[in-house]
Amino acid sequence: MFGGTLAGCSGAGDTKGDGGAGTAAGEVDYGDWNAVLEAAKGQTVSWYGWGGDETRNTWIKTVLAPALKEKYDITLDLVGMDINDILTQLSGEMQAGVEEGSIDFIWINGENFYSCKENGYLWGPFTSYLPNFNDFIDGQSPEVEYDFGSPTEGFECPYGKAQMQMWYNSDIVDAPPTTVEEFKAFCQAHPGQVTYPEPGDFTGTAFISCLIAGVVGKDKFEKLSSLENPTEESVLAVVEPGLDYLRDLKPYLWKEGATFPADSSTVATMYADGELILNMGYGAPQDLVKTGQLPESTRSFIFDTGTVGNSNFMAIAANAPHKAAALVAINEVISPEMQLSIYENIGNISVLDMGKLPEADAKAFADVPLGSTQIPLEELLDHRITEAAGPVIPILEKLWLTRVAQQ
Repeated sequence: MFGGTLAGCSGAGDTKGDGGAGTAAGEVDYGDWNAVLEAAKGQTVSWYGWGGDETRNTWIKTVLAPALKEKYDITLDLVGMDINDILTQLSGEMQAGVEEGSIDFIWINGENFYSCKENGYLWGPFTSYLPNFNDFIDGQSPEVEYDFGSPTEGFECPYGKAQMQMWYNSDIVDAPPTTVEEFKAFCQAHPGQVTYPEPGDFTGTAFISCLIAGVVGKDKFEKLSSLENPTEESVLAVVEPGLDYLRDLKPYLWKEGATFPADSSTVATMYADGELILNMGYGAPQDLVKTGQLPESTRSFIFDTGTVGNSNFMAIAANAPHKAAALVAINEVISPEMQLSIYENIGNISVLDMGKLPEADAKAFADVPLGSTQIPLEELLDHRITEAAGPVIPILEKLWLTRVAQQ
């Protein structure tokens, strides 16, 4: 997920679909998919997003891009940039009144999506134009209707799910803890060999969210995904027992909880060096094991009470020069064929509703062979907890700092 926020945005773009009934001569009727396919032919469409995931980049370049070219005569231009630079470019072009900008569609999430939509920098609603969205995605699912608490309202389409998992060294640990009670006992039995990144780091915040949810319960924790105008008081009312648990846990952690590693990469290094026996992250570390960055004995587990997850989304710029090609590309990304390929090659959980798929396609997902670090898809989805809404996150991190770290 991208970090950063869009600040100082003003102005407005056309946030309504510029197709449909009554379109003027030369305009595309985006409600007519055949017309969209025809208009998209020969276009070069740009997909802007974080470029630091080489596995994802390789998949886009070697699987998605060739498919778009062969099937639809669309050339895909993958542009890897930091999200803050993308938002600066988008807002600059919009505020300058550039009718056809440089960005077609964006990998975007959370507060960045909310800010862009509110300022009129996104085009839509568009998901109703997508055949694969209509056929295979549950549009009423909270994970589709909301992005970190912000209503999506058809202005972005999900393309992959991620879920927090814990990783352990099976050469050292026989059986990982599966409840928060067992986790505390595990830390007591291995003093100084377990910790987590300081919340403020995305992984650290997600990990304490898993523990808090395990203490207060899934239903109560998920109220944080729908809090309107959250305050310290309203968030504390939900999470206080979890904060008490985290404070009680501190003496058994690395350096007795007097300090925490600054980020997830530091924790990963400490785990790889044997200083820690537990690590964590979004998804299975299969690629990290394959490349030798983590021990081959690494395995994954989740708590019986669940772990938090989120979705990655795609949105179209309001001044995108190639909207038809953007629609076709997004529709292809959420096709059963591409979603299966993403699951096989990247490890992202599919955004498709398995109950809506033809039997053969659903079976293909179930039949994907799992690596040594991977957890079955059904097990993950059965233990999935919706993350807290975007505005709740900094409040949760502040409460952790004052009521856990500084105590």
